[in-house]
Amino acid sequence: RRRRLIDGVQITSLAATAGLLTATGFMAFGVYSGYPVPAAFATTGAMVGVGLSLGGDPAVDTYRRIAVFWALVPPVSGGLAYLTATLLRRDDIPETVGVPLLAALVGGIVANVQLAIIPSPPDASQSSVAAYAGQVVDAPTVGGVDLVVVAVTLAAAALSFQFIRLRTQQSVDKGIRTFLVVLGSVVAFSSGGSQVGLATGPLENLYRAELGLPGILLLALGAVGILGGAWMGAPRLLQATSREYAQLGVRRSIAALVPGFVIAQLAIALGIPISFNNIIISGVIGGGLAGGASGVSRRKIGVTIAFWLITLVASITVGFGLYRAFAAVLGG
Repeated sequence: RRRRLIDGVQITSLAATAGLLTATGFMAFGVYSGYPVPAAFATTGAMVGVGLSLGGDPAVDTYRRIAVFWALVPPVSGGLAYLTATLLRRDDIPETVGVPLLAALVGGIVANVQLAIIPSPPDASQSSVAAYAGQVVDAPTVGGVDLVVVAVTLAAAALSFQFIRLRTQQSVDKGIRTFLVVLGSVVAFSSGGSQVGLATGPLENLYRAELGLPGILLLALGAVGILGGAWMGAPRLLQATSREYAQLGVRRSIAALVPGFVIAQLAIALGIPISFNNIIISGVIGGGLAGGASGVSRRKIGVTIAFWLITLVASITVGFGLYRAFAAVLGG
């Protein structure tokens, strides 16, 4: 589900180039400076800038929704991570129960994640495992809720709970590590899909309308770019996220990732461009605070927030100016 950032104009190939170059510049700076520059902030700002430069009208209602969601992410993600980490540290909640319950939550959500590879109805481009089961099995609805979808969701949650519970009963550390690896993989998958969508969205008109190429080719190009970026630029950001904001153990890492995954899936469902930097770093800080404020770098947090705001404003300005420069030199 997409929301237009600019009304009244169609993003041209030259404008998309200017926008993506602007976003790339900001993100490259973030990678090599060690301060994660949100891809959503940089790309959204750049495309708004080039859209305004084309003469389009601001989509004020869309901006309002995005701004409210982005503003709520740090306190909600950080707060939920703090709460989750605190609960995991409590002696009266066995880890053989607490961690499997979190696994159940993640499993139920995964069953409802929309994917293009799952068969979908003619009026939709994506579907989920739970929704597909609802299509295959003809069952009545109660209050507009498909009982099959609910049953599949609960089944996925129960299987996830039981799998991690058995692992934690055999060995608490092994069970926690197993869940953390699976959780990290799911979050990485969600992040990759979101970032590919952000990066390739401006090129959709070029590929489909002007070049007549299938959308899957564009997505493949984005996937290759994600893999290349992970190989060349991710190690520096990995160090920054895992050590420079707060000191995290495996339990606080789970506490940071679970709320982040939930919030990310909510944003995807609402069609809001999301920043996994914003979500995950907020979760890392919240999880770190559960172990005491001394393990959290306030300076790093303050500078990062400043970079987020600067990125959003500056990317609009640079995108606007860069397209004007391209149009003057190349004609647009």
